[in-house]
Amino acid sequence: MKREYAKETVCIQAGWQPGKGEPRVLPIYQSTTFKYETSEQMGRLFDLEDSGYFYTRLQNPTNDCVASKICELEGGVAAMLTSSGQAANYYAVFNICEAGDHVVMSSCVYGGTFNLLAVTMKKMGIACTVVDPDADEETLAAAFRPNTKCVLAETLANPALVVLDIEKFARIAHANQVPLIVDNTFPTPILCNPIKWGADIVTHSTTKYMDGHAMCVGGAIVDSGNFDWSLYPDKFPGLTTPDESYHGIVYTEKFGKAAYITKATAQLMRDLGSIQSPQNAFLLNVGLETLHLRMPRHSENALAVAEYLKNHDKVAWVKYPGLKDDPYHELAAKYMPDGASGVVAFGLKGGRKAAEAMMDKLELAAIVTHVADARTCVLHPASHTHRQMTDEQLLEAGVAPDLIRFSVGIENAGDIIKDLEQAMSAV
Repeated sequence: MKREYAKETVCIQAGWQPGKGEPRVLPIYQSTTFKYETSEQMGRLFDLEDSGYFYTRLQNPTNDCVASKICELEGGVAAMLTSSGQAANYYAVFNICEAGDHVVMSSCVYGGTFNLLAVTMKKMGIACTVVDPDADEETLAAAFRPNTKCVLAETLANPALVVLDIEKFARIAHANQVPLIVDNTFPTPILCNPIKWGADIVTHSTTKYMDGHAMCVGGAIVDSGNFDWSLYPDKFPGLTTPDESYHGIVYTEKFGKAAYITKATAQLMRDLGSIQSPQNAFLLNVGLETLHLRMPRHSENALAVAEYLKNHDKVAWVKYPGLKDDPYHELAAKYMPDGASGVVAFGLKGGRKAAEAMMDKLELAAIVTHVADARTCVLHPASHTHRQMTDEQLLEAGVAPDLIRFSVGIENAGDIIKDLEQAMSAV
């Protein structure tokens, strides 16, 4: 899109730009391969001398159109789709890290992300230091080492609902000559643009609100283009020195601001293959077309549910950044002024057993592993998504044993509250 449009218009119009006689709706390029006239043409693609499509594991036109839309929504310069949000976070970090390197990570991240960095990538020789996102700058700075390559955090933590002070983390990361990677899954670019506040790379589990209908697993990585890798050639050799697997190409020299995403696509996707299927990308695009309509409704409904729970005599505590007395309300107002997304966390006075009993009585809200789609759903993280973590790790991540993650859908808010009321009466 040549002109600058509002996000509502970008959700509908960006990405696929049909020419004369072409389909109005984004086509599904359901093909593994693409034809060329000469061997030389194909060879130039493999050498990264020409741009184009030759094998869907690396790139696909459907995927690229959807990635382009997400990129425009986030205000980046380049983006790519992955098979899942987990793959997106893995690629985002591994694209600039190797054995012997170190990562600083917020303690309040999704349990799967925590395990990815603290357990699995540790086995690959990449160390990780976990920090409290609410710590002061001096304490956070102490976590950095000479071999630190990036900082990873979540805009709105799943399920702790801690709001990241993006500007603070960006200052510390940049002072230590590394990029800030922010997972923006819960707010989506409709409610927050981390790049605007200093983040360098933004990731998403597109499985959640972007899809919005629990239809397809996927992820995305967006590069702001603002971090100058060439200033630190010794720290980021993968981007600033010749890649022998591509005849000595230096990504920063050949691709400029697109260096990071080009390397992730040409190298990581080539070797690891976590591509999003064109069919899933097509469905994701359908979800993106209503993202600007759904996110305000999710936020509005979640605030109504949070206010109801706050005044219920069986509820011990409620966390939702949209509540005026929430400790993160001020940060939410700064970074997400149009709404604090659709997830509410709360605990019952009866503790863990009461939580399980209440959840079993819900009729409208479904107990599922999923979160953040059009339908209201509920989960007990300590028993499900975060069950691999110790109690100490759970508390460090802001996940109390009695925490109920309530993902408020876009149904009628009154009906959602009535469902909670009838389930609570049985506890």
